[in-house]
Amino acid sequence: MFLAVLMSIALSSSSIVVDANTAPILKKLHKNKDLQLILIDILNDLVRRDDVPCIAVICDAIYLNVFDTVFFKRMFGVPLVMIVVEEFEDLLSPNFDTLESLREARKEGCDPYLILLANGLQTSRLLRFGDRYRILDTRAKYIMLYDYRLFHSDLHYIWKRIVNVIFLRYHNKITGILKSKAWFDLSTVPFPNPIKKVFVSRRVDIWRNGRFHYNRTLFADKTSDLNGEVLDVVYLDHVPSVVVTMSNDSNKVGGVEIEILNTLSEKMNFVPKLYEPINADIYKWGSKLPNGSFSGLLGEMVNGNADLALGNLQYNPYHLELTDLSIPYTSQCWTFITPEALTDNSWKTLILPFTLYMWIAVLLVLLITGMIFYGLARYYINLQEFKKQNRLENDKKQVYDDTDAKPVGLYLFGQIINSILYTYGMLLVVSLPKLPTGWSIRLLTGWYWLYCILLVVSYRASMTAILANPAPRVTIDTLKELIDSKVTCGGWGTETKKFFEQSSDEIQKIGQRFEEINDPFEAANKVAKGIYAYYDNEDFLKYISVKRKNVMVNVEKESFNVTMNITEVAPSSDSERNLHIMSDCVVNIPISIGFHKNSPLKPLADKYLRRIVEVGLVEKWLNDAMYTIKSLEQNENEIKALMNLKKLYGAFIALAIGYILSFICIIGELIHWHCIVKRDPNYDKYAMDIYYMKKNKKQ
Repeated sequence: MFLAVLMSIALSSSSIVVDANTAPILKKLHKNKDLQLILIDILNDLVRRDDVPCIAVICDAIYLNVFDTVFFKRMFGVPLVMIVVEEFEDLLSPNFDTLESLREARKEGCDPYLILLANGLQTSRLLRFGDRYRILDTRAKYIMLYDYRLFHSDLHYIWKRIVNVIFLRYHNKITGILKSKAWFDLSTVPFPNPIKKVFVSRRVDIWRNGRFHYNRTLFADKTSDLNGEVLDVVYLDHVPSVVVTMSNDSNKVGGVEIEILNTLSEKMNFVPKLYEPINADIYKWGSKLPNGSFSGLLGEMVNGNADLALGNLQYNPYHLELTDLSIPYTSQCWTFITPEALTDNSWKTLILPFTLYMWIAVLLVLLITGMIFYGLARYYINLQEFKKQNRLENDKKQVYDDTDAKPVGLYLFGQIINSILYTYGMLLVVSLPKLPTGWSIRLLTGWYWLYCILLVVSYRASMTAILANPAPRVTIDTLKELIDSKVTCGGWGTETKKFFEQSSDEIQKIGQRFEEINDPFEAANKVAKGIYAYYDNEDFLKYISVKRKNVMVNVEKESFNVTMNITEVAPSSDSERNLHIMSDCVVNIPISIGFHKNSPLKPLADKYLRRIVEVGLVEKWLNDAMYTIKSLEQNENEIKALMNLKKLYGAFIALAIGYILSFICIIGELIHWHCIVKRDPNYDKYAMDIYYMKKNKKQ
């Protein structure tokens, strides 16, 4: 069987000569080959049970003799990445060769790690370095020598992350007892039981005489059943992931991530202990402090105080560096909430149903049709007069028919002004007082009536829609519009500001005027003043918009309860703008649940979370969390669709214009009466009929 051995020896000297006599303490161990035999048994058992891509061996010169020809002959054909370090090397800051070898082992997915270092401090510093910079795969299997220096209180956090570990503790045979033989005690960390002040390992098996005493599974899955252990879960109120409401003077915590947590706790058998970080309303997710520590929710995770974190954590490199994140359970649209301006065009209500070109066409048709009516009417009048004159000339004794002399209805269109007015009256669906004589005028009247009916029906339908629907608003819906608007942008956290500043496109302009703000409701008040735009996920922006309006309506109430029924929400004053959420997403960000760094719970939690997403539970829980907010939005839209006096400004303006024009006309008539008619020499107030008869004859 082919055996591939990859060796990277991190030593300054070109060759290593190791003699067992140089280590008198381990002389008997090397002589009996007990360590070699137990390692062969453990590794071969792992190869049989699991698919082992390679084995990472980290040892020093003292234990290098364990890996001789016999070891490789009896081992199954598995590649080894062997890293030999000097006894004085500080593995908290390893040299280049050692570091590259560790990275290569991690890249190749080596599992297990076999660490044989005589110096327990060297081992502890290696584990700390590998955990801090993720050089070692903490979820892999580990085999190492038992050393009490590995169990110092400063290293207890390591054993919350590396749980698949076997400690080999060698026991010499008892002197004076013939049947007594050397044996190994195999122990592991007491996960999931929490480590108290003193680390007490848990025995797994005993190896003696080339075999295991109990034949137990050495690397059993410790996360499938946590035996009802209490896990600390830090949360941050952020809709829709975590929704905190008041219930009988106590906080009731719900939301999508709370439902996910409850499902995981049931499947993995643990009890979640929820708590908020100190000054959560100020620090929120937290940031890096001048002393290098972190505040807020991230501070609880970095300091190892919490096992899980809930609070709409974005799946980004910044959070991945500080914590472990589960697979994303959803993707959120992150955008801006911006001020909107109401376009007060109610005074144009009467002309809004048609566009400018439509009104021009209507006026042209009115004028042209009125002139056609006038032309046809004049033609019939002239025709009747011609017939009358012709008959009088041919037969002066013939009696003239009055019906022919006075055609019915032609007076309606006999004058150009009357023709336009009656044509306009038909457009307003006002019937004619008389049906005009002449088939050409009658046919034109019928078809013009059809045109008027279609036009009036269209106008009425459009007018109804305008009066029933909310007034149009000027909104910011794209990033281009936001950049051109010059309003100040803001959001939470330095990382958000860096995201915009480091962008390579026009979004960088937003970063130049981006401000950090911790209170979203203070930001909402600035947005209502028309000077600000706030950045967050779309669902949370809906929440703060509805909550702000609810608080303004219920000023006397001290807190907001999202389960309460509200039938009307409105701005507090006309000077404030309504809040509008941009329809254009800046970015769609995956959202995950947080675990402490290198958490052993993550693989199994990801498995269950994937199933939860696939069956649609996350979508259902999201709809439940946002149900009240969406219902309040619908109520608001229904109220906006009601008729009010403001929408009828156009009618009052039209009436006012009519009053003004009538007043001007009557003043003009009075001026004409007093300045022209009364000064006429033929004017006689006692014989007005004679005056107008003479005036008409002159014309």
